[in-house]
Parts: sequence; C-alpha cells; structure tokens
Amino acid sequence: MNGNMQDLEQTIIEQLQKVIDPETGADVWRMRLVENLSVDENGHVDYCFRPSSPLCHLAIPLAQMIKSAVSQVPGVTGQTIEVTNYVQASQLTDLLNLEA
Repeated sequence: MNGNMQDLEQTIIEQLQKVIDPETGADVWRMRLVENLSVDENGHVDYCFRPSSPLCHLAIPLAQMIKSAVSQVPGVTGQTIEVTNYVQASQLTDLLNLEA
C-alpha cells in the first residue's frame, strides 16, 4: 500500500474513533466492531462490521453511523461492508451495500 492509501486508512481509523457506541461509551474502533479494514488505490474501503452480540439491538443504527463516518472522509470513493456475528447479518449487509 502506498503512502496515500496508508494516510487515507489512518484518517478513516481516526474518523471511526469518533463513532461512539451509545451503550458502552467506547468508540467502535477500540471495541473492535470494525475489522479487516482495507483501502484500495482508488479510495474504495472494505471492512467488516461485527456487532457486540448476535442480537445487538443497536446494530442497524450503529452500522449506519459507521458507514456515514467513513463516507465523510475525503478521498473515500465507496465502501463495501460485510456484517458478521449478527442474526440478520446477510440482510444488514445487503441493506448497507445497496445504499453504498
């Protein structure tokens, strides 16, 4: 990964550190709710969102907050999100990527 993509990835991480889980008061990056973050040379971001529990009632709004935060980073051209460890993971994955 070249320097620009590393810088973009770091900026995305900093943005994710501003997304706070309302139940814990901790940011989603520190809680490891976002994993496998990668950025390609075109600024497309891929990552996995793993809610804190399979029945997390905040999974949908939290996923939308994460997606919105990533989209606000200058240089991000798009994102692909995979949801795991959630009872409706495939439906939420489809919903998030449909809006991408």
